[in-house]
Amino acid sequence: MSKKHNFSAGPCILPLDVLKKASEAVLNFNNDNLSLIEISHRSKPFVEVMEKAVGLVKELLEVPKGYSVLFLQGGASLEFLMVPLNLMKEKGGKAAYTNTGVWAKKSITEAKNSGEVFVVGDSSDKNYNYIPKGYNIPEDVDYFHCTSNNTIFGTQIKKFPKVPSLMVCDMSSDIFSRKIEVSKFDLIYAGAQKNMGPAGTTLVIIKDEILGNTGRNIPTMLNYNTHISKNSMFNTPPVFAIYVSMLTLQWLKDHGGVEWIEELNNQKAELLYNEIDRNPLFKGIAEKEDRSNMNVTFTLTDSSKEHLFNQLWENAGISGLKGHRSVGGYRASMYNALRLESVNALVNVMKNLEKKLR
Repeated sequence: MSKKHNFSAGPCILPLDVLKKASEAVLNFNNDNLSLIEISHRSKPFVEVMEKAVGLVKELLEVPKGYSVLFLQGGASLEFLMVPLNLMKEKGGKAAYTNTGVWAKKSITEAKNSGEVFVVGDSSDKNYNYIPKGYNIPEDVDYFHCTSNNTIFGTQIKKFPKVPSLMVCDMSSDIFSRKIEVSKFDLIYAGAQKNMGPAGTTLVIIKDEILGNTGRNIPTMLNYNTHISKNSMFNTPPVFAIYVSMLTLQWLKDHGGVEWIEELNNQKAELLYNEIDRNPLFKGIAEKEDRSNMNVTFTLTDSSKEHLFNQLWENAGISGLKGHRSVGGYRASMYNALRLESVNALVNVMKNLEKKLR
């Protein structure tokens, strides 16, 4: 089978080796003549999967002692609710947020149900094509929340602010794509379906000492301490999503870890952005200083050429290039497993369009 060049924004492209191992495990896991999705989540084989997945997260991101690593359900959307419930004080609770896109806006909406929210940076005035900077974070907030990469609009935080309170970040679409200092964050969460695995599980990295200080009676299922105490298995975990995430993290480790993939991601982004800036038929959407390495948004300078361009990239075996409806144009999502040759294929199509229109 000849795989297409998959630029889909999510679920993400996964390494071929990972897909093969995952498909084998669905039929026969560990040569036990049982499927991965049939075995007990409390059996030794799956407990080992969970432990290995947690260990790989800690190793690849160099997670310091005093942090817990969880694999939960509900996607980042449930974390929008869990974060304020677990971190915002019941009486007089306050939090600061940046509004940098659709998902950031949704997280703000959820937080407002738990307390007062200050939107300290907002890029909605230019349809989220930049990252706000130079904002002030009130010293009396319980936490500050930001979104590291904005999938729809193609922007990415390059330098995180210093905060006077707890630091929370939604890293759903760029986790494991670049080196980060986990110690600078108190809580990180990320849906698996961008760089880790299939949809169905959410990674949470949380500093243990920040919990239990809100004075709230938090529902059991929404309390991080519940899941920490049960090693992510308070209820039946999404075994397949966690297993594939474990395989993907092992793939990343085997190839050189986060340092290796960051260099490759920089190469992919440079290659495509250079063509967008060079080719008079294309124009980038996000401000240059805030351009995402994960999601490249761009448009044609002449919309009448759209049909021809679409034909060219579809004929080249490229998939998932259409931009989000709120932005338009095109979006090339270049998650970790996307190979450099796929970016070259897209760049060649862009050059071919230029040649045809000379």
